[in-house]
Amino acid sequence: MAEYYDGYGSRDGNKRSRRSVLMLLLDALMTILAYGGVVAMVLTLCAPYVNPANSRIFPILGLGAPLTYVAVVLLALYWVIRWRWGRAGMLLVCVVAGLFRLNLYYKPDFRRAYDSDNYGRRVFKVLTYNIRGFYLPRSGWQEEHIAGFLGEQEPDIICFQEFDHQRAAEDESFAQLAGRYRMTLGNRTEEQNRAERGGQQAIFSKFRILRSGTIIPRTSIWADLLVGDDTVRVFNNHLHSTEITPRDAKYLTSHRYVSDTAREEKLRSIMYRLRKNSVLRAEQVDTIRSVMAATPYPMIVCGDFNDTPMSFVYRQMSRGLNDAFRKCGRGYSYTFRGFFNTLRIDYVLSSDALAVRSYEVPEVGYSDHLPVVVRLERSEEND
Repeated sequence: MAEYYDGYGSRDGNKRSRRSVLMLLLDALMTILAYGGVVAMVLTLCAPYVNPANSRIFPILGLGAPLTYVAVVLLALYWVIRWRWGRAGMLLVCVVAGLFRLNLYYKPDFRRAYDSDNYGRRVFKVLTYNIRGFYLPRSGWQEEHIAGFLGEQEPDIICFQEFDHQRAAEDESFAQLAGRYRMTLGNRTEEQNRAERGGQQAIFSKFRILRSGTIIPRTSIWADLLVGDDTVRVFNNHLHSTEITPRDAKYLTSHRYVSDTAREEKLRSIMYRLRKNSVLRAEQVDTIRSVMAATPYPMIVCGDFNDTPMSFVYRQMSRGLNDAFRKCGRGYSYTFRGFFNTLRIDYVLSSDALAVRSYEVPEVGYSDHLPVVVRLERSEEND
């Protein structure tokens, strides 16, 4: 009997020993990930404050901020379950610090839904939409669909990015829609319009357009609108692209780089373009902000910034303005149909004199972007 129990105890001891070794290896791996997660989270929180011209890594970290935060939360849960409070504690500090930036991406929906018709006469609707020149691969031309969608929405102000005015004029349904609006492409000549088909910004308005201009060709235009008795300046922006192609996106999201022998060269090319174009966007924002700073009227700043809320570009552009999502958004907001639907890169920002009353991102498939629809209300004292 003694030999039997000794043998049983020995086998059980070997199992416990193997389990212990596996747990030690797992803990070692998770410890490395924990420290890596803390470093990544700290640098991500710093990303909006560092000009991309001074650093290569920060623009990339800002791009992946939601994924970094989720990873840190999961790592913190692991170490809490393991009762390792030293590692859990430093991760929980990062989780709490990240909570102060969470409303850039996610807003809990604690409010009741009210009838959308219950808005006063001072409320008007603004829509910004990158329509990709009206063309979507595999789906074809989208003028009729976009015109129908806008007819349902009936916005008072529309900011289009990648607008092709000649294509719009040739489509009967869109031409009928456009007939209900005043339009400006900035201070452009017909030669410029013909040369830049599909790459223009346009502002459509049911309000009278007092004056308009171009800040950066193909990038930023503005228009002064007479809204009631007030003058409101609208900026429509399409900042420099990341130059990440659909092929690049597929390469990253399908994890091809894991087995690709040429991955170092391809990844280096992607990282280089991300950083280079972040620098270009930062320079564009400097120019746009100089015009904004000299504007004497309440402002609405719309457009495709091609950057996330955890970026230097967003922080500079939104300084002193209200982000409509942060005021009235619900749930998780994304505006780009790609990269796992994690990117919010289209915005409506406004001055304090224009209170945000609603925020919506309709799920329509007429572009690689989604439209952003916002209701703003003029202050009573301005009536």
